[in-house]
Amino acid sequence: MEQIRIHGRGGQGVVAMAEILAIAFHNNGQVAQAFPHFGVERSGAPIQSFVRISNQEISTREHVYEPDFLIILDDSLIGRTDLFVGLKKGTKIIINSSLELNELARKINQESKIKVDIKNIFPVEASEIALEIFGKNMVNTIMLGALTNIPGLIKIDSVKKAVQEKFSEKGLEIIEKNFLAIDRIIKNKK
Repeated sequence: MEQIRIHGRGGQGVVAMAEILAIAFHNNGQVAQAFPHFGVERSGAPIQSFVRISNQEISTREHVYEPDFLIILDDSLIGRTDLFVGLKKGTKIIINSSLELNELARKINQESKIKVDIKNIFPVEASEIALEIFGKNMVNTIMLGALTNIPGLIKIDSVKKAVQEKFSEKGLEIIEKNFLAIDRIIKNKK
């Protein structure tokens, strides 16, 4: 079983991202579970969502305390909330940030109880793309696109199919914008 913990702020699509990921993994033939954790719901407040994926039934329903993947939709959360609790030696950190990798690694290692190897940190400049495409800092689908760049995790076709399922009621224009955002981050990585 692999476990994913997603951190962000209210309004950034943290909960929707977890749901889309679960649908995408399900479309890949895996068992998936997604659920949020937040206090008083308000825009800008720190929130978390959790995703578990497995090839067999998942019986646990607790929060993800030791993530294999930590996804951070807003790097301003570093130092303001305890993002790095439960990190394991090989936890991969996918973070929306415009900081250079070395600076980002320094900030993360100041806050983390274990030293995070720089090869496990994946910065994504998602905010710029989100503002251009959506007109707001809604980075969840861009970060989903970034996840497809991690070998063996999730396929782009599964993610796009899940986005289409999740946003089908919002209309073709929203789906197409999300596809554009996903494609943009994949193109930027090549």
